[in-house]
Amino acid sequence: MNTPTLTLSDGAEIPQIGLGTWELRGEEAYRVVRDAVEVGYRLIDTATLYNNEAEVGRAINDAIKAGDVTRDDVVVTSKVWDSDHGADSTKKAFQQTLSLMQLDYLDVYLIHSPVPGSNVETFEAMAQLQGLGSIQSIGVSNFYPSVLEELIDKTGIVPAINQVELHPGFSQAELRKLHQKLGIVTQAWAPFGGGDFFNHPVILEVARRHKVASSVIILSWMVAIGCVAIPKTAQKERLLLNLKVHDFRLSDDDVSKITAIDNESGAGRKFWDPKPVGR
Repeated sequence: MNTPTLTLSDGAEIPQIGLGTWELRGEEAYRVVRDAVEVGYRLIDTATLYNNEAEVGRAINDAIKAGDVTRDDVVVTSKVWDSDHGADSTKKAFQQTLSLMQLDYLDVYLIHSPVPGSNVETFEAMAQLQGLGSIQSIGVSNFYPSVLEELIDKTGIVPAINQVELHPGFSQAELRKLHQKLGIVTQAWAPFGGGDFFNHPVILEVARRHKVASSVIILSWMVAIGCVAIPKTAQKERLLLNLKVHDFRLSDDDVSKITAIDNESGAGRKFWDPKPVGR
């Protein structure tokens, strides 16, 4: 199954549909990752905060041992948590992640969220690890324009990725425009908005016309607007369903109608806002 990919600024390829593992724990995390790799996922996203790096890594390694994939086939992402910011702490946290996952390198390592006063030092430490060959691509998560531009200005390094909340009703149009200008790939967490848009009239109408589920329409829209999406599910049938984005293309009109949900009453951010009040 050929998953559509994007090329990062450093030349690495990243699938546009991956697996998010937030709230997956223990053997469930292991099972879901094994299932995901088996059915065709080649992007797996975790983080120190998720407390599942060991299980995710074990699943990936077992898939490699079984001959399902090679290490080069799988894009593995993790993130440094807020309490591990700083030069030394970041490097220690990264080595702990590699140890837990039993991997020689990470494909993508992100700052999980902006922490005032420590983003620059943390990102520079990540760049040093990248220079040593331990990380392919470095990026950020939950960065809003002012902290993103400050990071670039002070380090001289443009993150390859910014992973942010993005879904119908909150398409992050201005941030995506900035990302495009800077050469940053937009990655969407919570692409379904907590499920709030599965029964939205626009989504349902497009889904009926294409004879697919609402979730597939949402992910197809993500692909069409140039994003990477990392939906989470613990069900194998849903894993398979999410990959049906490969079966068809939305029209420009479909894409515009879904993007326009941003303008409706009640649209907007559904989860945590990383931007401090007054900033």
